[in-house]
Amino acid sequence: MTTQKPVAEGLFTTEPRLIGSECTACGEVAFPATEFCVRCGGDASKERLLADRGTLWTFTTQNFRPPSPPYDGPESFEPYSVGYVELPGELLVEARLTEPDPAKLAIGQDMRLTLVPYRVDDDGTEVLTFAFAPVEEEV
Repeated sequence: MTTQKPVAEGLFTTEPRLIGSECTACGEVAFPATEFCVRCGGDASKERLLADRGTLWTFTTQNFRPPSPPYDGPESFEPYSVGYVELPGELLVEARLTEPDPAKLAIGQDMRLTLVPYRVDDDGTEVLTFAFAPVEEEV
């Protein structure tokens, strides 16, 4: 059995859902979760599980390996897409997309949250991160 862990604690649950925060003073939603509100400066927030579906707001393709550090992913590099996904009534989330082919992505496309492998640590632990995948249309 492979041991798995998140790329960072407190980003997502295994269901999967992103873990955000909501300001108790003004209701501003943030991701990643934060104690202080960027809108009103409030210093109290509550945890909020964000929607697991949204709409692709914009995207681009990463065609070269990011510089290390801070990138600590696998040495072998394959191009991938990143974008902003609008979670209805909440916020825009910047995230990796599972579809690397820009011809298969479109602004306004329905997306769903998923977990994907990021790297494997020296001890064999698989490190997971979150990404958004296009929602397949039902036939």
